[in-house]
Amino acid sequence: MVTNDTRIAILGGRGMLGTELAKICRQEGFDVTVFDLPEFDITNSQQLKEALSNTKTIVNCAAYTNVDGAESEAELAYQVNAEAVGRLGVLVREADAWLLHVSTDFIFDGRSDRPYVETDPPNPINEYGKTKLAGEQLLGHSGCHHCIIRIEWTYGAAGNNFVTKLIKRAKTDKALKVVDDQTGSPTATTEVAKVICELLRIKPKGAFHFASAGYVSRYEMAKFMFDNLSIDVTLLPCKTSDYVSAAVRPLNSRFDCSKISALLDEPIEHWQGPLERFLGQL
Repeated sequence: MVTNDTRIAILGGRGMLGTELAKICRQEGFDVTVFDLPEFDITNSQQLKEALSNTKTIVNCAAYTNVDGAESEAELAYQVNAEAVGRLGVLVREADAWLLHVSTDFIFDGRSDRPYVETDPPNPINEYGKTKLAGEQLLGHSGCHHCIIRIEWTYGAAGNNFVTKLIKRAKTDKALKVVDDQTGSPTATTEVAKVICELLRIKPKGAFHFASAGYVSRYEMAKFMFDNLSIDVTLLPCKTSDYVSAAVRPLNSRFDCSKISALLDEPIEHWQGPLERFLGQL
């Protein structure tokens, strides 16, 4: 039976995470409605209001995610990642609904020498991170019932990501430079989606960090991938400073996930398992 408890709206439901989330939520018995471009634009107030008209549970996966692009399109990134999220918060409050909003490790500067906890002071070092932090803050000011899940280093079947880009490059380049000074946790969108499904049932409040267990450098991650796929490629370690890119990247993306772990039925799986399964499906 469809009730207000099982009916959910996923904004940005055709993106890398949204696609996976819609699939897993349906498997878990939720009645899912997906909203995304081109027919739905989160910056359009009227469309936003209509998307919320039939549910008390909303997941916002919609975002401007082009990290380098945000440096030259800061205004557009702000409209999507901040202004629209603040407006969404007001509508959620007025509807007495509950919202789960997806955020990012990029709200931190990556200079800490330990994994980040939810209460660490944010200090974004690029426009994308600044707009995502502004979205979190506007959501807080809206006074709506919500929780924020910050994720990192995600990859999935429905989008461009580090894993698919690197495999594509290996088809033409037999020697690949990969940074060895960025550290984090490769996290499959399937794992994020499962966790969001659990949170939808308990509707917690506040911010939560989620990533697969264990930490690895981008270089070590690439080595694991190519060993797993038996692809003959020479990997050359390099530093982030060797690359010229529009946006600065945080070097430390490690999350302490103790807070969310306490809410979950199962322990968080180590990053190698989900990545191995993902590579096996490619």
